[in-house]
Amino acid sequence: MTELPLQRYSVSSLNRAVGSLLERGFAPRFLLDATVSRPQLKKGHLWMTLVDDSASISAVVWSSQLARLAVQPAEGDGVVVVGKLNFWATRASLCVQVLDLRPSLSSVLRRFERVRDQLAPEGLFDPERKRPLPATPGCIALLTSAPSSALADMLRTAAERWPATRVVVVPIPVQGNVEEQIVTALEHLDRRAAALGVEAIVLARGGGSREDLAVFDGEQLARAIAACGLPVVSGIGHEDDITIADLVADLRAATPTAALVALLPDRRQARSALLQLRRHLGQVLGLRLQGERQRLGRLQERLAGLHPRTQLEQRRDQLQRSRLLLQALSPQHALERGFCLLRSGGGGLVRSAGELRPGEAVLLQLANGEADAEILRVRCQQPAPGQPSPIRQSRARPAGKTGA
Repeated sequence: MTELPLQRYSVSSLNRAVGSLLERGFAPRFLLDATVSRPQLKKGHLWMTLVDDSASISAVVWSSQLARLAVQPAEGDGVVVVGKLNFWATRASLCVQVLDLRPSLSSVLRRFERVRDQLAPEGLFDPERKRPLPATPGCIALLTSAPSSALADMLRTAAERWPATRVVVVPIPVQGNVEEQIVTALEHLDRRAAALGVEAIVLARGGGSREDLAVFDGEQLARAIAACGLPVVSGIGHEDDITIADLVADLRAATPTAALVALLPDRRQARSALLQLRRHLGQVLGLRLQGERQRLGRLQERLAGLHPRTQLEQRRDQLQRSRLLLQALSPQHALERGFCLLRSGGGGLVRSAGELRPGEAVLLQLANGEADAEILRVRCQQPAPGQPSPIRQSRARPAGKTGA
């Protein structure tokens, strides 16, 4: 069997062949999950070692790309690298050139837990420090990226729910290493809130991966939200995404649109409530007017009763009734009915048979005249129990005549 001759290389040609092989057989760009080890700046470039459980490889971020990175990694950070292979043929050195770099989910969650554990003992997450939202805010401010679909949705929701509220849009970056810019915008808005008439602030960002929301896990931003003089509503990411900013905010909404729903009243419900209140007030006013009409009617009746003519007629009626009563009770009326008055010789009215004596002269007063008479005999009725028995019986006879 004939053996093939071995390929002979120089060091330079071997390195160039390895480089050519890597260039032809490896993807020009790839994603790499790794942990950052020993990051250091040299002449404006960021050098580091990317490691996992059993291997490592060198990596570099050139100075031209370093300023465009969303985050600058620290020792032990989990990252997802967008990179490509760099092979230097002169020294057969292989390195990953980092084109972009983002924190991995595990790194984001570790940072979230670290900041949460740091701020929780200070009471920044306590429900007692949450401020109430204005019932019908006249003006609100939206801190979010502009233009963006999240901003468009929030503006549309604000116009539909409560168009009377004025909306101030404060554009901010919402991705990458922009925490300081967000804090600056929030503090500036807080200082000018009184002049602008702003009553509440919405800090919002549309959907994205949990890694994209890592900027809202910063301690500096959390303290700025807690120190803000206005109520802050957070609407960051999706319903399942919870950031440190959500925990510090006075109200956490699941989405940017939900933040506007929570902050602004619904004009349809408000209109329905006003119509119901209008009906209730109409009923109350109707009952009040009815009561006042009845009271006015009673006052009119009372006033009519106090009129001099009415008073005079009532007085005349009273006098007429009194006159009739006096006539009915007068002795003359009794005399006209056939009764008579018996007077003694001295002119006194005789009220009892016991006051008379036989032979006594008396005067009979009739309706149309008088007559003299003499008592012939007196007959008293049986006395009531306890009364003395009659001592005599006698009868009267006309004066001037004799006989028993």
